[in-house]
Amino acid sequence: MKRKREEEKSKANDSNSNGNGNGNGNSNNNMEIVWQTPANPPVKEDYIFRDGRRNVKPYYFEFISHVKNRWAGKTIVDLFAEEFKGRPYDYYVSAVKCGRIQVDEEMVPVSYTVKSSQKISHFLHRHEPPVMAWDVSILQKEPDVLTVCKPPSVPVHPCGQYRKNTVVGILQAEHDLAPLFPVHRLDRLVSGLLILARNASKADLFRQQIEAGKVIKRYIARVNGVFPEGEQVVDVNINYNASAGRSTAESGDSLGDTPLKGKAACTKFTRISTNGTHSIVLCEPITGRTHQIRVHLQYTGYPIANDMLYLCEHVTHREGMSADRAAAYSHHSPPPVSSDKSESSSEDFSIDPICTNCPNLAPKGYEGHEEGLWLHCVRYSGPGWTYECPYPDWATLSL
Repeated sequence: MKRKREEEKSKANDSNSNGNGNGNGNSNNNMEIVWQTPANPPVKEDYIFRDGRRNVKPYYFEFISHVKNRWAGKTIVDLFAEEFKGRPYDYYVSAVKCGRIQVDEEMVPVSYTVKSSQKISHFLHRHEPPVMAWDVSILQKEPDVLTVCKPPSVPVHPCGQYRKNTVVGILQAEHDLAPLFPVHRLDRLVSGLLILARNASKADLFRQQIEAGKVIKRYIARVNGVFPEGEQVVDVNINYNASAGRSTAESGDSLGDTPLKGKAACTKFTRISTNGTHSIVLCEPITGRTHQIRVHLQYTGYPIANDMLYLCEHVTHREGMSADRAAAYSHHSPPPVSSDKSESSSEDFSIDPICTNCPNLAPKGYEGHEEGLWLHCVRYSGPGWTYECPYPDWATLSL
């Protein structure tokens, strides 16, 4: 698919690049910048593979927001410095001066006072966080359905800092598969079966079946301790705290003096195997709440063995490893990576003179090598259809 790009020349001069801290100010003079929009599809050349990670070459992207009432009356620089604290004040001064930050598609002085509902554009040199350099393996390819094995650490669709480093982006870049409509959600750190409809009508049909409770979902997890035999049913409300990015289980009686805030949630668990230290558990969520399986396993006292978010002092580990040991445990070898993805440090990208992330590939604040969660989607089935995904290596317990 041919890429369509809109090109502009930066009007910045040397003085506009002060405060970037990387010493490259002079290179910004009359540099040519290629802006990208959501209409620009990812392509293979966008990716750099280093140290077992898939990186995205940084690119220029327009972030659009509209002035909120509480922002009105602030100068454009103060607004950004107060509301978007990830970059220093001097960066925003330079960005306004050279037109990287505009109001209603016009350059403004640094003293400009914004008004409610105005459009603000921030033309940013975008650095996406790296993900694990595994293939998105295609399991089944049908006229209206595509199923893949999602690698851990890769989000399903564009969100937050991720746009090209997503399952949808990678499939478009490497297999020219678009449009795709994810039928269900898998957390970024979760691996396994992902069903994608290839048209909107098929996606709606799947969603109707899921909402009607006609779809059976099966996952497997590797948990601390010897999980009990027999089916264990956890029917406990879950309350998701968006600011904390985690959920909690709410035990108690909804008819009591203090009403429960969370949503009803139910999960069935069945032990598949154990080696006395860990257990492989089949997880069948009846509802679909955020982090439901992870929270319900924590509630039972058998959390996922490398789940740092829910391995806490409130959980009895029962013969399991400590959280630190679980995180460091060598859990599985990666699946093969395509031969044309050989790791190389010779790949390069253009350094932006005022970017606060350059010259690094990863954005500032990225914490390093993130591993996958020991939670894997293995099967979805509904009226007249079943899709499955192979088990990961960590599901085989050594005695």
